[in-house]
Parts: sequence; C-alpha cells; structure tokens
Amino acid sequence: MPSAPPPDWILARRRAVGVRIRAARTWRNLTQERLGERAGMDRQAMNRIEQGHQAPGLDTLIRIADALDVPLAELVQGVEPRTPKE
Repeated sequence: MPSAPPPDWILARRRAVGVRIRAARTWRNLTQERLGERAGMDRQAMNRIEQGHQAPGLDTLIRIADALDVPLAELVQGVEPRTPKE
C-alpha cells in the first residue's frame, strides 16, 4: 500500500534544497548530466532532486555536496523549519 504524500511544508523545503543544488551547479557551470556523473547518479535523478520531486537521502546529499565541492550545510542552510501545529 503506497504511503500518503508528504505535507506541503515538507515539499516546500524539499524544493528549497533543490533550488540550492541547482544554484550551486549553475554557478559552477555544470550540467545536470555532469553533476550526476560526479555524484554517481544519472541526469534524470538530478533533475528530480532539483525539481523537488525526489527526496534525496543523506548519503545522496553528501555525494552531491562533494561533487559540487561545497559543504553539506550550504545545500540545506537557510531552509526554514516549520513549527508543527499539533
């Protein structure tokens, strides 16, 4: 049975991380394909992550940060947490 989709606030934060990755990639004049090669992934996976359609795990984020030669924190810093209203 498929799980429920994540709430909007998680999707927004996932997209924000994707925007950070895309900005770092374009600043370094890398294509999605080239970044994917450097991170051990294919272009389609890089596209899904940048668009926020795929949630990268910690290991994937580490590989992407290494491939971009940036600290891992740079990819997630400033992505504002949401205070749950539970």
